[in-house]
Amino acid sequence: MILVLGLFEMAASLISSTPPDLYVRLDRILRASPRLMRTLAIARDLALPDWRIVSGAVYQTVWNSLTGRDPDYGIKDYDLLYYDGADISYEAEDEHVRRAAAAYPADLSPLVEVRNQARVHLWFEAHFGEPYAPLTHTDEALARFVAPAFAIGVRLEPDGGLDVAAPFGLEDAFALRLRPNPLRGLAVGWSKVTASARERWPEVVIQSPL
Repeated sequence: MILVLGLFEMAASLISSTPPDLYVRLDRILRASPRLMRTLAIARDLALPDWRIVSGAVYQTVWNSLTGRDPDYGIKDYDLLYYDGADISYEAEDEHVRRAAAAYPADLSPLVEVRNQARVHLWFEAHFGEPYAPLTHTDEALARFVAPAFAIGVRLEPDGGLDVAAPFGLEDAFALRLRPNPLRGLAVGWSKVTASARERWPEVVIQSPL
């Protein structure tokens, strides 16, 4: 298992010294989810450039394991991110969206959301009400997620290993803790995000800003 940390300089100074055993536990938990592993295997076959499955599909699988729930409980979608800076047109992204839709079976296809991270800055502010500087690679996006617990991405490698990117470490996910990302201002809609999480996982601890 390869750990991809220190996604950019500011994040590097905030990375917690996550105990190695948490990565071992993460690997075991994710592999115990058949649906997630199927999603990862098909994503690997699609071979999108610089791809990862990120956020809810990962940390929510951890929360389900920690709270004794079914691995798929509460997981609304599978965010499949990739980075292709050579062509940031909508048409190029849509081609990959259609390829993924055809590759996934009927029970998964509607849940997989494919997005080129090279073009997020083109639509983010209009959609979420916040400015968004262009990204240079997929993992850089993780360090901009609204909460450290969300900032985990995985990729299934050809040899079957799980490659993990976690710029803030894994402690927040394993502590069932939601706190604002210290690298950015409080996200628009923070209260809505935390309320949705608490509704599905009442055990979650919310650390709101002062």
